[in-house]
Amino acid sequence: MAKRILDRFLSSGVRKGTLEVRRPDGSVARFGQPAEGYPDVAIRLASDKAERRILLDPRLGAAEAFMDGQLEVEEGDIMLLIELLRANRPWDRGGEVREMSRFKKLRARIATRLDGINQAARAKSNVAHHYDVGNDLYRLFLDAEHMQYSCAYWPRPDMTLEQAQEAKLAHIAAKLALAPGQRVLDIGCGWGGMAIYLARHADVRVHGITLSEEQLALARERAAAAGVADRIDFELVDYRDLAASGARYDRIVSVGMFEHVGQAQFDRFFADCARLLEDDGVMLLHTIGRMGGPGATDAFTRKYIFPGGYIPALSETVAASERSRLIASDVETLRLHYALTLREWYKRCVGNLDKIVALHDERFYRMWIFYLAGATAAFESGSMCNYQIQYTRLRRTLPLARDYMGEAERKLLGSPGTAQR
Repeated sequence: MAKRILDRFLSSGVRKGTLEVRRPDGSVARFGQPAEGYPDVAIRLASDKAERRILLDPRLGAAEAFMDGQLEVEEGDIMLLIELLRANRPWDRGGEVREMSRFKKLRARIATRLDGINQAARAKSNVAHHYDVGNDLYRLFLDAEHMQYSCAYWPRPDMTLEQAQEAKLAHIAAKLALAPGQRVLDIGCGWGGMAIYLARHADVRVHGITLSEEQLALARERAAAAGVADRIDFELVDYRDLAASGARYDRIVSVGMFEHVGQAQFDRFFADCARLLEDDGVMLLHTIGRMGGPGATDAFTRKYIFPGGYIPALSETVAASERSRLIASDVETLRLHYALTLREWYKRCVGNLDKIVALHDERFYRMWIFYLAGATAAFESGSMCNYQIQYTRLRRTLPLARDYMGEAERKLLGSPGTAQR
C-alpha cells in the first residue's frame, strides 16, 4: 500500500527530469522524462520503514530517512534530489512541493505560533541550538574574512563567496547613510563581521549584541585582531533587555536575526527598535522572507535547525513595523542571491565531509547538507527570498532620491582592501 501511494505521489510530482527509486525487494520504479535543465537522480530506499516515514510527513520523514541512511542517493546527490522535486512545482507558477491536508496546515500554523512566543530565556536556548554547535564548523564553509552566515550580495554571479559577502556589507552600509562618530547597534551581530566592517570603513562606534556565547567570544577575538576593538563593544544581551535600559543609537542594523524573533514577537521587536533608535536615526533590516502571504515553519526546520524561528512575509513584517510608526523608506527584494550563497556553502561542506564528521558525526553531516540543499531549492523554486528594509522615524531624515546609496556603495567597494565588482 505504501509503495503504491508513494509511486502515485512521485508520478504526479516528477514530470521533467527523472527519478529512479530502487527498493529493498529489488524492484525499481522510474518517474519523469529527461528534460533540459532538470537533473536525473537515482535513490535507494533501504527499508519499508523509509517509505512510511516519507508518506507520513514528506519533508521531515525524507530528512530523517536520509539522516539515518535509510534513503541513499546513488546517482546525483541530495542537492539534485531536492532540486528535482522542487523544480517540478515552482512557487512562481502556482506550485509547491509540499502537499498538506487542512489539518496538517492548521497544526503547523499552531506550532509556529507557539514556537514564536520565544520569550528571552527560550530565545537564548534556541540560538544556542544552532549557533553554539561550535565555531569550527562554521569556519569550514563561511567566507574566511567576515564569517557572514547570511545571504551574500551578487551583483555578478561569477564573484567568489568572499567578494559577494564583502559586496553585501558595502550594500548595507550604504543604506545606513553613516556619518563619522555615530553610534550603531548591531542586533544579532554573529561573529562580528558587520561590526568590524563598519568600524573599519565608516569611523563609527558599534555595539554588537548576540545570544550566542560561542559567537561572542570569537567576535571579540576577531575585533582585536582587526585592530578595531576600541570602537566595538560586543555584549551577550537580549534586544528586549537593551531597549528597557534606555539606550539610544543613531543607526541600527540587523542581518539574519529577524528570522529568529518568532511571529508572536514581531510587534515587540519593532516597538523596541523604535525605542532604541534616535529620532533622526536609520535602521536596516536584512531578513529571509516569504513571497506571498504568511505561512508556517516546516517540521524539519523547527525540530533540527531553527527552533522558534519563522520566515516572515513582507506584509506581516511591514504591518508590525507600522504599528510602531517606523517608516519603511526603502524596500529591496533579493530573489536569487541566497541560492547562490547556499550553493557555495553546500559545496564547501561536501568538500569538508571528513572534517565535519570528525567534529560531530555522520548523521549530523547528513542533516546539515539536507538543510542546505532544502534551503537552496526553497530560494530557487520555492517561496523564499530576502528582504532589505530601510526604516526611519522621520520622513526628512534621508535624501529625497536613492542616489546616495549607490555613491556610498561605490566608494566603499573602491576603498583599499575591499572586493571590486
